[in-house]
Amino acid sequence: MLDGASIGLKVDVDTLRGTREGVPRLAALFKKHGVAATFYFSVGPDHTGRAMRRVFRKGFAQKVARTSVLKHYGLKTLMYGVLLPGPDIGRHAREAMRRVHDAGFEVGLHTYDHVRWQDHVAGADAPWTRTELERGVAAFERVFGFPPQSHAAAGWQINQHALELERELGFKYASDTRGAEAFFPLLAAGPSPCPQIPTTLPTFDELLGRDGTVESNIADVVYRLSVARRDGAVQVFTLHAELEGGKLHDAFESLLVKWREAGAQLACMAEVHSQLLKTTLPTLAVVMGEIPGRSGTLAMAAPGEAL
Repeated sequence: MLDGASIGLKVDVDTLRGTREGVPRLAALFKKHGVAATFYFSVGPDHTGRAMRRVFRKGFAQKVARTSVLKHYGLKTLMYGVLLPGPDIGRHAREAMRRVHDAGFEVGLHTYDHVRWQDHVAGADAPWTRTELERGVAAFERVFGFPPQSHAAAGWQINQHALELERELGFKYASDTRGAEAFFPLLAAGPSPCPQIPTTLPTFDELLGRDGTVESNIADVVYRLSVARRDGAVQVFTLHAELEGGKLHDAFESLLVKWREAGAQLACMAEVHSQLLKTTLPTLAVVMGEIPGRSGTLAMAAPGEAL
């Protein structure tokens, strides 16, 4: 049913706990099933507790209630940056990160300070954006010994300055957006050579608690959505080390099995990028819009005709 279809697997790692506990579990799962994936690491301070300031954002309280944040993240993590100092993930979990790369998985940069980037980058100026992104690049290089080749923005939050910096810093591709197809982002000076490979499928936490979706049937829901797309385009699924590497591990393994049995090719983002280079990608502007099940706005391609 999915014979020949390509699905890129992208793991966002937001917290120290996710790095230490969720990442090894997911790496072992991928090895068990013989599939590739890309791990995008947060490499600076874990300030997860500060995210609770979003309580007044439209839809945030409902999302927290639906996805049982305390169960998935743990009390200690939810205190980081508020009642407890935020530990530096790159320093405290360096060996855990390196083991993933040494095991043969692709690694990329998620962010330096996840909460700071997610809450502020959309309205930030050029100096702020450069400082934050360069901090992330430097911390990533301290962990791995080489600079990141790709970037996946925290919370799918990005601005024009960051898109320009991705070009300047030599990223081969990025996955900062949501949408239906890959594209070259339109910048002030013209199309960027750094393509965007958006997340195309909804995430587990966007679906849980909506329209009767629970842990026991969420794999079926995502699988049906992936099958429903028959245009042959590459799909990308984003999972989180804190969720699918934790309480939702079994549900995600069920989804992996369904995809493999249906004939889908599960790939890391570098493999997806290589495949897309053989096609002609449109050039589209990046705008902010809403996604069902997620609070606030996210980066996505502007609707309308491509350049």
